[in-house]
Amino acid sequence: MRFVNTLPLILSLGAALGSAAAWALPSDRDQPIRIQADTAELDDKQGVAVYRGDVIITQGTLKITGDTVTITQTASGDIDVFTSVGNLAYYEQKPDVDKDIVKAYGKTIQYFASNERIVLIDQAKVIQEGNTFEGEKIVYDTRRQIVNAGRATGSNVSTPRPRIDMVIQPKNKPADQAQQ
Repeated sequence: MRFVNTLPLILSLGAALGSAAAWALPSDRDQPIRIQADTAELDDKQGVAVYRGDVIITQGTLKITGDTVTITQTASGDIDVFTSVGNLAYYEQKPDVDKDIVKAYGKTIQYFASNERIVLIDQAKVIQEGNTFEGEKIVYDTRRQIVNAGRATGSNVSTPRPRIDMVIQPKNKPADQAQQ
């Protein structure tokens, strides 16, 4: 493995993490990226970076944690996939100034940069504005803002959940409408 010329990989990581626009505060992508881990293996030739040991990645309001985070690049040097694995891996980000932080959990969290999809596998859970969404697998298409959830077919899951579970909070009515 080579540990040289990691700047393209780090810059691509910033572009990938900043492009999850539907779950991202617009100024996040302009913030510096900080990666903390016990160890790092960076292989520019293969386009792979592996961070191990209580990994914490932050950029603005974005925070990703896991026991291991693996980042792969395409042949052109763009981020292809980042995968966070943990017990549980964690993702949070503030989508807008006036919105609450979105929190997501799973044994595995994958971000596919080319089609802007976030996949949560095994004990998957998303919390947004008091609403919760749980299942074996949750796929969020950030570009189209579409969520799909269900069984994690083809994956070994530690806690099988044959059904999804959602809790949706009632909308708050303005005070003047509530009194009428």
